[in-house]
Amino acid sequence: MHNAMNNATNNAIEIHDLCKTYPGFSLKNISFTVPEGLCCGLVGPNGAGKSTLLRLMAGLAFADSGDIRLLGSHADGPAVKEEVGILFDQPYYQEEWTPLDIERNLSPFYSGWDSRRYREYLSRFGLDPRKKFKSLSRGMKQKLGLAVHLSRNTRLLLLDEPTGGLDPAARDELLDILRDYLVPEGRTVLFSTHITSDLEWFADRIVYISGGAVSYSGDREDLVSRYCMVRGDLLPERKKPDAIGLRQTESGYECLMELARIGGLPPDAVTEPADIHDVIVYLERNRKNA
Repeated sequence: MHNAMNNATNNAIEIHDLCKTYPGFSLKNISFTVPEGLCCGLVGPNGAGKSTLLRLMAGLAFADSGDIRLLGSHADGPAVKEEVGILFDQPYYQEEWTPLDIERNLSPFYSGWDSRRYREYLSRFGLDPRKKFKSLSRGMKQKLGLAVHLSRNTRLLLLDEPTGGLDPAARDELLDILRDYLVPEGRTVLFSTHITSDLEWFADRIVYISGGAVSYSGDREDLVSRYCMVRGDLLPERKKPDAIGLRQTESGYECLMELARIGGLPPDAVTEPADIHDVIVYLERNRKNA
């Protein structure tokens, strides 16, 4: 856990009864909190509402109802804009701008801008200060966007699929940088991802969204510890209601099951601890098959 767990009573993010309806999709009464100093993974299948939620938090869309507070203030407050960094799956800057142009144009808007730190990140990321934005790869654009936010006096980072499209080495590097970001007390990260290994190594908390609603919000370990994987030759009919995301093949079956429900399994059944990947995959399979 990160060092600010002692300050967990201070919430960096508070969302209450948030609703937003689009044709064919809606977020329904989204409520969760993220204590200051933690990293929270926002997970769920494609189309679950993760990006919509982040857009609402960023002020790029307006909720039909509900309340969003970031760092103790309404999300649209001017102080929040200074202290919150928001990076979507692709940063957008003028195509002809170089990293030096980006600094020249953005730094006047942020009183906490640190030019020395910005240049350190450009060097660490291998970014040519004079190379035009349009010529950068997707991964390099991600790193540049992150360099911008890390060079400001941010206390909260909201990141949409920050490691998507990056090769494993670049993904590890980015996660290391985010770990470093969290070292000073009072900093918080919320990031959406479909890469469950990121959650294993980096997330303290999980907000799991499915079908536009929050299915789980809390500590990652608390979620994982509720379940186990079960495998065997034949699952009795009486146990099938307890099987989550049941998959049956010619050679047998496998499923997720709550630990409290494993009593009564046949002798051939094998149980083993579930990881976050198992939990998310099987809960979603169960939802689709319901």
